[in-house]
Amino acid sequence: MRALSPALPTGRRVLGIAAGAAVLATVGIASVNISPAIAADQPVLGAKSAPIITVDGLQFRDLDRNGQLTPYEDWRLTDKERAADLVSRLDLSQRAGTLVHADLNNNAAKTAYDMPSYTTMVQNSHITTYISRLAGGADSLATQNNALQETAEAQPFGIPVKISTDPRSGFSVTDGQSVSNGDFTPFPDAIGMGAVGDEQLTKQMGEIIAQEYRAVGFTEALSPQADISTEPRWSRQNGTFGSVGTTVKGQVRAYIEGMQGSDTGLTKDGVATVVKHWVGYGAQENGYDSHYYYGRYATFPGNNFDEHLIPFEGAFDANASGVMPTYSILKDLQINGKTIEQVGAGHNEYLLQDLLRGKYGFDGVITSDWGIVNDCPQECQSKRPPESFRYNGSNYGMPWGVEGLSLPERYASAINAGVDIIGGTNQPQYIVQAVDQGLLSEQRVNEAAERVLEQKFQLGLFENPYVDAAAAKATVGSAAHRAVGIEAQERSLTLLTNEDNALPLTNTAGKKVYLNGIQPAAVADTGLSVVTDPTKADIALVRLSDPAGGSDLTDLNFTGTEPAFVALKAAHDAGATTIALPQLSRPLILGNVVANSDAVLANYGVSDQALIAAVTGKTEPAGKLPFELPSSMDAVKAQYSDVPNDSANPLFKYGFGLAYADVTEPTDPPTTGTPTPTPTPEPTSEPTGEPTATPTAKPTAAPVPDSELTDANRGDVAVPATAQRGETIAVHLGKQAAGTKVSIWLHSTPVLLASPTVNADGSTTVQIPPNATLGAHRIVVQNADGTLYGWDDLRIVSAAGAGTDSATGDNGPLAYTGTDVLPWASGAAILLLLGAALLITQRRRNRSTNTNNNTNQ
Repeated sequence: MRALSPALPTGRRVLGIAAGAAVLATVGIASVNISPAIAADQPVLGAKSAPIITVDGLQFRDLDRNGQLTPYEDWRLTDKERAADLVSRLDLSQRAGTLVHADLNNNAAKTAYDMPSYTTMVQNSHITTYISRLAGGADSLATQNNALQETAEAQPFGIPVKISTDPRSGFSVTDGQSVSNGDFTPFPDAIGMGAVGDEQLTKQMGEIIAQEYRAVGFTEALSPQADISTEPRWSRQNGTFGSVGTTVKGQVRAYIEGMQGSDTGLTKDGVATVVKHWVGYGAQENGYDSHYYYGRYATFPGNNFDEHLIPFEGAFDANASGVMPTYSILKDLQINGKTIEQVGAGHNEYLLQDLLRGKYGFDGVITSDWGIVNDCPQECQSKRPPESFRYNGSNYGMPWGVEGLSLPERYASAINAGVDIIGGTNQPQYIVQAVDQGLLSEQRVNEAAERVLEQKFQLGLFENPYVDAAAAKATVGSAAHRAVGIEAQERSLTLLTNEDNALPLTNTAGKKVYLNGIQPAAVADTGLSVVTDPTKADIALVRLSDPAGGSDLTDLNFTGTEPAFVALKAAHDAGATTIALPQLSRPLILGNVVANSDAVLANYGVSDQALIAAVTGKTEPAGKLPFELPSSMDAVKAQYSDVPNDSANPLFKYGFGLAYADVTEPTDPPTTGTPTPTPTPEPTSEPTGEPTATPTAKPTAAPVPDSELTDANRGDVAVPATAQRGETIAVHLGKQAAGTKVSIWLHSTPVLLASPTVNADGSTTVQIPPNATLGAHRIVVQNADGTLYGWDDLRIVSAAGAGTDSATGDNGPLAYTGTDVLPWASGAAILLLLGAALLITQRRRNRSTNTNNNTNQ
């Protein structure tokens, strides 16, 4: 938060203001004889009420209606020159209106704008940037957006409106975060594109979304999220591209290049991107949502703040048009030994001025998240999910850290800290009041207004803000676009288990299928007959959504009472081939899902069409987990909120994903029931023993008969749910076993893996034989006298998706995320490498202000 008195600008600000003054001197009101660009290509003009004038044989819109070519109307000048000229002509109230990003009100059906309220905002408050959450068909959206532009054109300076939208091309719909896809081409949620892992496909997705947005008149996208998924309980992970900074960086860059129309910045046919949420939003304390007062903190116990910066470097490489700061207060974060100011990022001078504009040289538009200057009274502060964060009807406020300031002081705080345009308000009069009270300088207002208007010139809106409704209908959701969307959905599907080759389904003709969350029409051509009773089915296909359990709705595990899970278990218990289809909007705990299904095929937002194609073998799942799936809530609570993939003994590791080619050999099915949660070591625990020698798979007598391996006899034995051939795994026996000698068997083969003395912490390690049979097994532990100590389920899988050693042909690990016993050790090494990389790649970006359309903002 900047000082509220108008202090002398810093060095970098002086340079910006001086440059702006020079431009104003050049293109002021009297400066009508500026040399136009030499190669003038007449653009297509669109006008409803503004006259068209001809100068030097070229046509221009006379937006101020003075019968002359005013510099800001001259498309031959640079975008920066035109913006500076226009700002010089606006009074303070008009400039203040430029600095707010208001909500467009809809009618009750959300199919038309409330035009009287919009007209009031344009005419009286001079607001020219809006967010649309309007539903309806593509042609209807185009018609509605044209009506907004026509009203704006009729105002004194004819400034076109920039219309933004939250993401509306995915499958998740959340108030204040995303919009139903409607006619738009559906893609997996961003986390699913992370599972695909193909930057070219992500860029193609961005190109398609941009074409469809521009077709209906949307010119700004409040996306992508460059956050990383490090806190498993956090609710916004579906909007990220994954959990590892370096991987997400490439996805962010590719998306922006596709959306903006080039790899050098925004083009006239592109869509301005607003990259969010600067910075650290993925490290939310306890996974809470910072739309709410109780969730206003992000925490960094693993000292991993630097990794959260890395994805934004991809945005800067692509010259992203805008950045949106997070609501969150970065709780007690220290930089260079000093704790940064404990205010939300939209009020934080260090994050916006020193880091974003200073270290990274970003000179585009900083758009605040919604409501950071609004009030949040006690009614607001007491809100918790599942209640909406809105209070007293539609009001909302997220002024975290500046709750005690007056409204003019909050506006001044945000703009002085570096925000150029404030989201979620239609009250620019408080900016005027801040200037009048000496809290905010007009120089800073002018600087911000020029940035905002320059982007509208870059987008070509001053020449033609209108769209063709018929063309919109043909473009949005076209067959060619939908084919790419379906491909992305299919490739994102992630096969986690496949017992006895349950998938793909074959010989389905005449069989009965139970469907949960899938329309019967989707299986019409499969020969399957749909039944409504899961216990009467031969096959059950069950979609599972996020259980969102616990009092704060952050739990990730299925309790067994969820209706879809009840159906899953009923079908499985009745002997149906049961396929679990969980949507991984967050990294869910799937232990009892695995135990009550024959195959688990995860998705990140997928249509019935793409899902059934994969289930029946017409296509093949190819996704890899973009985050690990933890084994228990205890493990989740013990991990660090800012460190990716660091829970103890994850059920499935980051990067895991099977293919149908990974044949699992028939074995006895695992015992039905919820696997015992793996005890979670403290993050600072040390290993207390050496791994045992590699066993060889020589059959021997089974240690105990199968009849003794009941749930009642599981004891305290806990192992990971899956392991690869040759992998060393931890076996936890409980502290009561410390110092005792045991024998550990891979029971189903059977093979004696080791006869170790148990470590002081109650654990030991064994290595899975390199030639072990794939599929379901049991790890059985005997006491020294040969009696049963306990047992647990283990599934042995091939290294699906792993690299292959070119010399040996051996498969490497899926993805290195640290050992089961010591997750923090690998994290520390990675942090050191990332820190070095940041030092190497630190740069100050010098951006051109030439006349080409790709000038970065």
